[in-house]
Formats: sequence, structure tokens, C-alpha cells
Amino acid sequence: MDLFNSALGKNITFLRPAFFIISGFIGIPNIKYYYAFLFFVYIISVLANTAVMAAIYLDHNLRTPKYIAVFNLALVDLLGNSAMVPKVLHIFLFNHPHIPYNDCLTFLFFCYVFLSMQALNLVALSYDRIMAIVYPLHYQLKVTHKFMFCLIASFWVFVIIVVLIATGLLTRLSFCESVVIKSFFCDHGQIYRLACNDYTPSIIYGWILLVLILWLPLTIVLLSYLSIGYALAKVATVRERMKGFKTCTAHLSLVAIYFLPILITFTLHANIEPNARIINLSLTSVFPPMLNPIIYVLQTREIKESLKKFLRITTHYKNRKVTVH
Repeated sequence: MDLFNSALGKNITFLRPAFFIISGFIGIPNIKYYYAFLFFVYIISVLANTAVMAAIYLDHNLRTPKYIAVFNLALVDLLGNSAMVPKVLHIFLFNHPHIPYNDCLTFLFFCYVFLSMQALNLVALSYDRIMAIVYPLHYQLKVTHKFMFCLIASFWVFVIIVVLIATGLLTRLSFCESVVIKSFFCDHGQIYRLACNDYTPSIIYGWILLVLILWLPLTIVLLSYLSIGYALAKVATVRERMKGFKTCTAHLSLVAIYFLPILITFTLHANIEPNARIINLSLTSVFPPMLNPIIYVLQTREIKESLKKFLRITTHYKNRKVTVH
């Protein structure tokens, strides 16, 4: 972060607090039940995403370009909830609201990286769907393992850079008065508003970040489905249209689960009571990573069959072991 601590070659001293205080869930009645719910969501998320990744890794039939993106989505969901939920429980359930300055920025960085990658993974999957339905003859040529690996890798590099810049800009701020962050984690917007020097660059970059990791991915996904809808409308039979649309239902479910809660919360931001907004945002952050693998298992025949096959093999192995003993 030292790169951001100089301005035009001049040394500038910034007032940095020893710690921030996270105060998001304080004052909400019966909040411990919500912490238990978050823990339950986290455990299901870990198990479900691990199962999906294991199925893709072990089953050679699933080693296709599409499932590279699905594997990455499961990995991001697992890492995202692992970065978020244990720390939130540590802060609030065990009453450790004080978080050191550097730890807070690190917490912010990883949370934003994984949340942003969820949106870009949906872009990668929408590309797979548009090529499969709109340009089926070019699918094998255009959607290759190499291309999908490069696409996912470029998304990782892009997200890490844009979030690193946002985090770096925060290190150029001085904090003279309050250090209380009114959120459930080290939120970018909540932190820069506490600064006592000019935080205009952080405001501007905050809007740029919102466009890059929310509105741009959503726009690309919507345009993709407009093209898919147009292509399906030209298909002769209703049966063929439904068959083509059915291949998109899992991805559309993921898009709705990720984007709709965020859009509703931002749209009704001014009319939502602060504690309700914080709970909505926390659910928006931790719920999709739990639901994504479940949706893929329920709506994707290949993963469902793969998991059933491994379950049968495991059961057969255990029964055989018991018989031998």
C-alpha cells in the first residue's frame, strides 16, 4: 500500500486510527438467532460448493469449458463466504467489534474481490449460453478450454486490480473523529465517509466500481439473453424453444438470486430502516453462495448424475468394507 502513500513525489502524513469499530448488528433484538442462521448458511455453502467442485474435478465427463466457469463460481462462493461469515461471527457473536486498521482494509479487499467475481462468473456463463444457442455451429471452435481459462483468469486480474485501487485510495484518507463503521463488515462507502480530509476520489471511484462490478456485468447478461430470446423466437417448434430455454434455467436462476436482492436494496435504500438494510445486505452477500451449488445440482442433469454416481460408489465401498470385516 506504500505506493498510494505519496502524492506527486511528496511525503504526506495521514492520520490513521489504530482500529475501526464495526457496529452493524448492534441493537437488533434476538440477533443471536440470526448469527446461528448465518452459521448454518455457511456450513451448507461449504458442503455444497465442495461437492460441486469435487464432482467436476473427479468426473472426466464434466471437464468441459462450461464447467470451468461453474467450478470457478463454486470456488468463489466458497472463498467468499469463508472470508465473510467467520469474521462476521467473530466480530459480533464473540463481541470483538474492534478491528485493526490494516486488518479492516484486508477484510474489505477480499470481500469485494469475491463478491465482484460472482458477478463476472455469471458473465462467463452467459457467454457460454449465447454461443451454445445463438451460434451452435461455432461453439466447439469458440468456447475452448484455453479460452475459458483465459477469460476467467482475466476476470480475476481485473477484479484484483480495481479493488486494490479502491483499497489504496482509502489509505490516502485521514480519520480524525469517528472510527465507527455502521455496517456488518469493512464497507468501502462507510469507511471513506468517516474521513476528515477530501475523499472525493473515493466517491468517484466508488461509482466507477459500482458500474464495473454491478451494472456492466448485469447489462452484458441482459443483452446476452435478449440475443438468446431472439434466436429462440426464430426456432420453428415450441418444443425446440423450450428445450433451448431449459438449458438456461440454472444460469437465469443464479442471475436472479445475485442481482435482484442487490437492485431492490439499492432502489429502496432511502426507505429501508438502517438495521433492515444491513441485514438485507448481509443476506445478499452470503445467501447466493449457498444457493448457487444447490441450484446447479437440482437443475443440471450432468452434475446431478455425477454426484449420484459418486454416492453409489462410496456407499458400495462402505458396504463392501463392512462385509469384509
